[in-house]
Amino acid sequence: MSLSRIVTYSAAYTLVPTYECFNRCTYCNFRADPGRSAWLTLAEVERKLEYLLSQGICEILVLSGEVHPDSSRRDAWFQRIYDICQLALSGGFLPHTNAGPLRFQEMQQLKQVNASMGLMLEQLTPNLLETVHLHAPSKVPELRLQQLEWAGKLKIPFTTGLLLGIGERKDDRIETLEAIAQIHRQWGHIQEVILQPYSPGDRQSFTASAFNSHHLPDLIAKARDILPQTITIQIPPNLIPDASVLLDCLEAGARDLGGIGPKDEVNPDYPHPHLQRLREILEPAGWQLMLRLPVYPQYYDWLSPQLREAVAAWECKLLHF
Repeated sequence: MSLSRIVTYSAAYTLVPTYECFNRCTYCNFRADPGRSAWLTLAEVERKLEYLLSQGICEILVLSGEVHPDSSRRDAWFQRIYDICQLALSGGFLPHTNAGPLRFQEMQQLKQVNASMGLMLEQLTPNLLETVHLHAPSKVPELRLQQLEWAGKLKIPFTTGLLLGIGERKDDRIETLEAIAQIHRQWGHIQEVILQPYSPGDRQSFTASAFNSHHLPDLIAKARDILPQTITIQIPPNLIPDASVLLDCLEAGARDLGGIGPKDEVNPDYPHPHLQRLREILEPAGWQLMLRLPVYPQYYDWLSPQLREAVAAWECKLLHF
């Protein structure tokens, strides 16, 4: 099988420290109001991790709503995230945190217990601050670009991406892709760029139609021209219902399907397809589905000793998959 016909995915399970979030993006189907979401306890984390040991899970995605930077509970929230990552890493899993914009010192600490981290840019146009992001202070484009810069300075393997169909123009998408490419050329730390179609859910107030996934292959081709070749383009298969479109996306240059697990917490109305179903789509078209780690090999040297040890153990396991 040619390397060019390999499509990767991560065996992932999502832990949510809290759904509470001070942002109110109108398309969100994840958040709860501050004070209305119980925090995940470390005892609950330990029970979940013990169960997952026998489930073939490699990546623990720590996905959290955002506690306001000036909140009296911010330090406790961050400590909970750090402790969850440390528990996961101690159990042999590879954590990946996406918890919104963080302070430089917070990112620096999490680097020690995360194989990789992430933050969606979504779109850089400031026009969205007057619409879907009107009540979302942490969606200011400059703030999110700063996170990508800091991740580069800290040598954190990073995932970012675009949310498509939330009111941006075609030119806005190109501008966002070009900004990602520019930052990566400076720091070389961006592993993946996700192209995520907006998909309506039951809890949002945004009334737009879903992004037409038939437009996705063309955007992927443009992204492949703009982004450095070392960046992998990722697409979420649960948000692309048409199998022929999924295959067109791969032909256009997408090569990764992201974390495949029991539930997509951000898009709970759209279950992940089973791996067998994905193979039934991919293999007749000449594609091979392959498991990967949440950190790519070119970044292993950036990891803390504890993370490198965990990665080495998983590398041995991958030989038997």
